[in-house]
Amino acid sequence: MELTLNLAKKLIEIGKAKAIQDFGRPICIAVCDPTGALLTFDRMDGAPLRSIRISQSKAYTAARMGIPTDAFLARLRQDNLDIGYFCDPEFTALPGGNPLKDSSGKILGCVGVSGLAASEDQAITEYIAQLVVDGGIE
Repeated sequence: MELTLNLAKKLIEIGKAKAIQDFGRPICIAVCDPTGALLTFDRMDGAPLRSIRISQSKAYTAARMGIPTDAFLARLRQDNLDIGYFCDPEFTALPGGNPLKDSSGKILGCVGVSGLAASEDQAITEYIAQLVVDGGIE
């Protein structure tokens, strides 16, 4: 499987539907390629303006680190590291960013969500990531 623009747009729609269905509130959602370059983005009506950049930074960070942003936050806390040590001002450790992997574990891209509680943002990205790894989206 390859993360095309068409597939990325489908993932955006799935994420938006999940936000409304499970949490009843709007989100910003970004999908990037494996390098962290933005493929597509959407801001639902009423989603916080600050969430535009946050969602994009979450996807970028997940791509560059190769792990979900909640795991990155846990690493920073466990090792008592400052995020600035990573020398990338675009990084964020806010939960809500997740790599999108195929069934072999290859990172195809990443997704970032912002606008809800951090755990809710993360839950949406985990849902999308699981759909991708299961091959449930074409």
